[in-house]
Amino acid sequence: MPKIISQITTDNNVPKVIFLDAMGTLFALKRSVGEIYQEYAAKYGVKADAKLIEKAFIKSFKSAPPLAFLATELTQIKKQEFAWWKNVVKTTFSQLSLLEKFSNFTVFFAEIYTHFATKDPWCVFPDTIDSLEKWSNQGVQLGVISNFDTRLIKVLNVLDLEQFFISITISSVAGFAKPDQNIFKIALDKHGFAAQQAWHIGDSLTEDYQGAKNAGINSFWLNRGMSSLNVENQLPNLSSLG
Repeated sequence: MPKIISQITTDNNVPKVIFLDAMGTLFALKRSVGEIYQEYAAKYGVKADAKLIEKAFIKSFKSAPPLAFLATELTQIKKQEFAWWKNVVKTTFSQLSLLEKFSNFTVFFAEIYTHFATKDPWCVFPDTIDSLEKWSNQGVQLGVISNFDTRLIKVLNVLDLEQFFISITISSVAGFAKPDQNIFKIALDKHGFAAQQAWHIGDSLTEDYQGAKNAGINSFWLNRGMSSLNVENQLPNLSSLG
């Protein structure tokens, strides 16, 4: 059976900071990427099956290089983020031989890219705000570590989540993506704590759980589906951590 930690109890167990992943941990999409792309593509004269788009997107996303850049100037980083995602979406529709069917792919992509920086496509998990409020009231600092781009700041803001976090560490800005240990170290430095004083919670077994564990952080795998994998510190939801 997986080991499930149910609550923060004694002073020795209370972390100084809890880091959380963003998408899949704090919030999720209301609809699949395939369904959203299908809707927007139709506006540009392209009809395609949402499930096929979803499958192609997953393949394109997984084959892309890490969403992390060497640039340090924010304007340049944002340009690289835009180009990175444009390539992922372009490859998605190329796999389905649909790229040439767009009346204007560049305009389509710009619209879809902007859409994902709004509140509309996202929903906050029911246990998120209560858990963040509880940890904050316990005096625990909170931070986000995410393989995302700078649009994450806007998303957290429109979802009323940004207020809870002292730090937000984004892979595209940090120059490293999870599970690389460096992104966890960068986040720790923002709080001035050692790895042993921190916890990390995320829904990816490899990027979040194993990545944080390798960085020396007490790591929790948020497995909302609660599969039978024998992984220590496995959580069915955020509330189960106390």
